[in-house]
Parts: sequence; structure tokens; C-alpha cells
Amino acid sequence: MSASNIYENAPLGSVIKYGDHAPKPPARFTKKLAAWEGRNGVGQLVKKTPPRERETWSSPAAITLHEGDFSSGSVILVTVRRTYSVDSDLIFKIIERPAIGMVRVLRVYDDNIELLHLADSREAAELWLAMHPYSHTVLEEVTADEVGADVVEGRIAA
Repeated sequence: MSASNIYENAPLGSVIKYGDHAPKPPARFTKKLAAWEGRNGVGQLVKKTPPRERETWSSPAAITLHEGDFSSGSVILVTVRRTYSVDSDLIFKIIERPAIGMVRVLRVYDDNIELLHLADSREAAELWLAMHPYSHTVLEEVTADEVGADVVEGRIAA
């Protein structure tokens, strides 16, 4: 599936696999392996950026995947995120969708909605939010209607 399909159909919090279908090179080819890893991976969908039109430039819609955090002790030092335009040549696949009852902690600003955390319950989301204060946040529960619409419309993860 294309990045455009992910943008239109995948809910925030979904686990997305992406790649170019090229075979993984052997570990001894470090530069080729690094290039391959830059085009193949897995991440959680945390942001859908709408297209932008300005007087001097325009940009297509995009998706952002959170691939992981590097930490020392309990302090996150680096967060790895990759943003892909909807016209990316990579192949994307939904591996897992958020389960019914999970709660998204979202930050809303301008035209953007960003997933900050995906919690197992409302209590866990409120606890996370108390420990990580952000402004302009909203809690959104994953409902049976949302999951049911995915099944009816043929968007269930395969």
C-alpha cells in the first residue's frame, strides 16, 4: 500500500512497516546495510500532516512514524522519527492497529494532530499525562465503531 493510503486509512497509533522490497545486504557491507536500513523499517504512526499551499511554496501531505527512543537510564536522549510524503516510492503496510479501549494522548495545534502516547486505558493515559505535561492535549479512546468501520471498509490489518 502507498503512503497516501496510510495517510487516508490508518489511525494514529498503528504500527506501520515500510520498505522498498530490496533484499537485505550482508552485515559485512556496512554502507549498503545502513542505506537499506534507512529505507526499510517499522514505526508507529504518530502524525498526519495535511498538504500546505503558500504563496512561495507548497508541500504534499505527509505521515510521520516514530521508530524508537534512545535513552540513558530514564532520560530519553534521542527520539527517532521519519516523515514520508504521500508520494513516497516506498511500500507501506499496516502491521497492527490500536485495540478497542486503548486511549490516545493527542496534542492539537494549528492543523496538526500528533500522537504523544498510546495508553492501555483512560487511567493510564491520565497518569502518563500527569507525568509528562503538554499543552493543548486531548484524550481520545479507540472505540468499537472505529475498529468496525475499518473491517467494513476493508482496512483491517492483514
